[in-house]
Amino acid sequence: MHEIALVPHARLPRAYHDRHVLGSTVDAFGAAHWLLAERAPGRGAGAEPCDALVVSVTDGTVETTELSGVRARWPELDRLPDGRFVVASARCDGDDGSQVQVFDGLGRECGAFSVGDAIQHLLVDEAGDLWVGHFDENPLGIRRWSATGELLWASEDDPGAGWILDCYALNVSGTAVWACPYVDFPLLEIRPGQDVRRRTGIVGGADSLAVHGERVAFLDHGRIVHGEMTGSSVERRDVALLTRPEGGPVGRRRVASRGSRIYVGYGPLAEWGVFDLGG
Repeated sequence: MHEIALVPHARLPRAYHDRHVLGSTVDAFGAAHWLLAERAPGRGAGAEPCDALVVSVTDGTVETTELSGVRARWPELDRLPDGRFVVASARCDGDDGSQVQVFDGLGRECGAFSVGDAIQHLLVDEAGDLWVGHFDENPLGIRRWSATGELLWASEDDPGAGWILDCYALNVSGTAVWACPYVDFPLLEIRPGQDVRRRTGIVGGADSLAVHGERVAFLDHGRIVHGEMTGSSVERRDVALLTRPEGGPVGRRRVASRGSRIYVGYGPLAEWGVFDLGG
């Protein structure tokens, strides 16, 4: 099996390596963000909110934003197009309207709402809407929310999406969304205002995917599985092993899928590399 190496994308500056990494992502415009705290926060239900620091790296330029009173346990992070940040707790005990926090450019909470327990993916699109995919402990499938907490679309209400027990892979680019969910692992093409397009998939269990034209690539247990879309299915074309830029297995990782790109966070989330299907 031949190998494909990640291309270095962004690295957490060394000055912040003494901080605890709560979460990290790459946004819709390619900027990498790390959510940092002085120490690991408490995980229990009674854990107190903590202050946190977002370090953002865009083409080597570093920015920081201090956030006050972050409540999230197991946080998911992304940035809105207007510069505000969204921090959500992947697990929540109820619908008290406080699961998702929105912070303004000065790090002050300016909004909050809930989207449901068991968040597997939270990705903001270029229009500023939030796409949330859930895992099987709360099988809500995939939902689209406004940044003020209005539910705009739900896969459970769209017959074309089928039943989604677990959203394994989710790709958000522009306002187009691609997903590969359990149980049948189809490739779903979701475009607001249009019927969901469903194609028979080729991979069971991929945690991310990239799309470029009619080509698609799935990241599946360290392998890149290439395929080509037809009218109703995906045809397998090639399989390669994904490695770190310097070689060797990627290992434990975090992913953010954006259009033709799969961003892979590795090395205790301190570094991001990229696989670009269109590159």
